[in-house]
Amino acid sequence: MKFKALRPMLWTAEFEQTVNFYTSVLGFICGERNDEWGWASLHRDDVEIMVARPTAHSPFEKAAFTGSLYINTDDIDTLWEQLRHTTTIFYPIDNFEYGMREFAIKDNNGYILQFGQ
Repeated sequence: MKFKALRPMLWTAEFEQTVNFYTSVLGFICGERNDEWGWASLHRDDVEIMVARPTAHSPFEKAAFTGSLYINTDDIDTLWEQLRHTTTIFYPIDNFEYGMREFAIKDNNGYILQFGQ
């Protein structure tokens, strides 16, 4: 048996705004969407993320996550220039002692998205 993929599901009370953030700001493509369910599958290159309104059996007060989503890229500096003035910066681009050049932003829900090369 092998694991084949990881697709995080991000809950949001702001479904339309979240789909818009990922497609308009980050360049994701909405591959599938069901407005009745409040669910969408988004992808960009090899990265997939699902967003959804919480269901009745999922207690939800606000977006919360005790970690971050880390996305590797092959051109961190270009991505930084595209996002640094249009998003909420969590930490600016920097070179880290473990060999990564990276930065982090927050999406419209407050989820932390890290980008590294």
